[in-house]
Amino acid sequence: MTIKKALILVLLFIPTAIFAQKAKVWNKPLYDSYQYHFGFAFSLGSLDFAVDHSDDFNNLDIMDTVYAVTGYSKPIFGASIVGNLKLNNNFDLRFIPGLAFGQRDLKYLVTKDEGETFSYRNMKIESTFLQFPLLIKYRAVRENNYRPYLILGVNYTIDFATRKKVKEEEKPKINLNKHDLLIEAGFGIDYYLPFFKFTTELKFSYGLMNVVNYSYDAEDRESQIYADVFDRLGTKMVTLTIFFE
Repeated sequence: MTIKKALILVLLFIPTAIFAQKAKVWNKPLYDSYQYHFGFAFSLGSLDFAVDHSDDFNNLDIMDTVYAVTGYSKPIFGASIVGNLKLNNNFDLRFIPGLAFGQRDLKYLVTKDEGETFSYRNMKIESTFLQFPLLIKYRAVRENNYRPYLILGVNYTIDFATRKKVKEEEKPKINLNKHDLLIEAGFGIDYYLPFFKFTTELKFSYGLMNVVNYSYDAEDRESQIYADVFDRLGTKMVTLTIFFE
């Protein structure tokens, strides 16, 4: 089972018992009347690349070295603080800055001897994101002690791992740009408990920027070739987040 499928199953079944409730006394009945509130969150998900090959990928100089490349998703986890501003009865503005740690891999099929032999090279790309999501939350009508919602917005990220110096034994290795902007959309459910609000949310994120850094030292020609196969390399994420507010 893939990480993405597991996240969807977890969201659907946590906690299923609450959906079976009959009409009862509401927990925290005045909670949604607050103009603003705060909280914290923990997330677990899947981090991946969206790969677009360069027009030069069919160039013989490139093909003699790199025949194909595929991105592979790896886990990402993080923690955030939550600031929520009520706009009206159905819409909230949410700012959720946080820190996330993840990895994604690139698997290159490399040719040698003018295409006579092939080998695979797995390139591990680690990231440490400082994230600044700004999101609009649309909430449905509250039903007993739960309330489903939709979420949409943007997430500006800074990847501190791009400052890490590449060791000689790790080369060839591509570099990534420090800044990225992602569009995000998802859904979730607010559960009103006696002392706080508990939320599960599944969110999909897609990077709008090309994160490949094409600048290399003249002597690091091999890393340059590994980067030049991309016309665009974007960020993809699927995250399951648990909120306490």
